[in-house]
Amino acid sequence: MSGLTSRGVDRAARESIQRSWAGTFAPATQIDWLLLFAALALTLLGFVMIGGATAGDPAVVQGEGNIYIQRQVIAFLLGIVAAAVTTLFDYRNFRAWSVVAYGGAVLLLALVLVAGATVNGAQAWFRIGPLQFQPAEFAKIAIVLMLAAHFHEYREESLGLRALLEALAFALIPMGLILLQPDFGTFIVFAVIVAGILLMAGVHVRYLLGLVAGSVAAIAAALQLGIVQEYQLDRLTAFLDPEGTDSLAAGYNVVQAQIAVGSGRVFGQGLGSGSQTLSGFVPESQTDFIFTVVGEQTGFFGSILVLGLFGILIWRGMRIAATSRDMFGTLISAGVVSIFTFQMFISIGMAIGIMPVTGLPLPFISYGGTSLITSWVLVGLIQNVHMRRYAK
Repeated sequence: MSGLTSRGVDRAARESIQRSWAGTFAPATQIDWLLLFAALALTLLGFVMIGGATAGDPAVVQGEGNIYIQRQVIAFLLGIVAAAVTTLFDYRNFRAWSVVAYGGAVLLLALVLVAGATVNGAQAWFRIGPLQFQPAEFAKIAIVLMLAAHFHEYREESLGLRALLEALAFALIPMGLILLQPDFGTFIVFAVIVAGILLMAGVHVRYLLGLVAGSVAAIAAALQLGIVQEYQLDRLTAFLDPEGTDSLAAGYNVVQAQIAVGSGRVFGQGLGSGSQTLSGFVPESQTDFIFTVVGEQTGFFGSILVLGLFGILIWRGMRIAATSRDMFGTLISAGVVSIFTFQMFISIGMAIGIMPVTGLPLPFISYGGTSLITSWVLVGLIQNVHMRRYAK
């Protein structure tokens, strides 16, 4: 860890201490309002879609109000506060704390394997009374900061094999812990984060090609060693021929999701009126398969609206990466854009049958407090970079 921990942290800490905290605040006029609008609109649409997905749930029908929406609103309030706090101080100060965030994330990922709760076959959650959270979501933030800080230290040096190996060492520890849960979908997200940051950092192409070859070999080894369970492999490959697989097993979700999205036609069946989703034919419709609710209840019109909002979010993130004042901000933005782009593509793709079923939530829209809070912190990070693009 000589690239960051020996000299980078010391230098970042000195710069952080020397920089006056009074000068780190940025005016609200520097906020990227389009980015904020897209995130808010997606979150509000998420409330509506979660309500539509759970309208027939017995706990909702017989209870007082929709508990799913209530919990999601609480998560949103926590997320917006966390995002606001994230934007308060100059993001360059985060370099000094990236190792601390990374170490905390690794510790939580290790603890969840010992004391975590198992949900949908993965021991990936901590439960405290009625509350639960997934440390892998917060680890996404930590790995983005860690890798961005690492490559920032090499900004005046050649990004050779040493820089790449150190970055891979940082990434492989949390990735290995996530694979042991096992949560193959989140494992792939981390791989995409690494790839996005490596591309933006300017690592030589031959090293990237070698990394791809190594990744393929690692996946093959994981399959041979049984780290990836057979039912998980079936879920990943069922989209290739859902009708040819057991329609009551691996291919069931894919087939039912396609039927639900197709039945929405142009303007949908109406909010809270989805025949497939409300009848329980699409499992996990409020979480992993939330886009089936979008397609069935709001149709092509609502689907295009969601895609358009994600397009704005990703465009603004890429723009912030391009206009950042330093490599650290550029790499933070690249990591955040990689997360949002990949999870959107996979979540929507598996709902329409063109991508494997990995269990990834659709950012801002899927039900899940940890995911929503993390998404808003990520928005806060790139807002921070944007607000200080002209800072000295």
